[in-house]
Amino acid sequence: MKKVTIYSTPTCVYCKMAKDFFKENKVDYTEKDVSADDKAREEMVDKSHQMGVPVIDIDGEMFVGFDRDALSKALEI
Repeated sequence: MKKVTIYSTPTCVYCKMAKDFFKENKVDYTEKDVSADDKAREEMVDKSHQMGVPVIDIDGEMFVGFDRDALSKALEI
């Protein structure tokens, strides 16, 4: 299974949609709350060069925002 990390904030609607998508498809993921974790926020910006959330890392491939089709393709689901 691919390693999935989502950088998110508690109030982000698209973050919730992405996490719900992962749960529906039984995708294990690690969540990092960039609103409360400075190190996670720096890591997210270093990887994606973005400040917006969600940022999703799938085996090193970065996705900014929630794109169901792109995520499905990357996860092969």
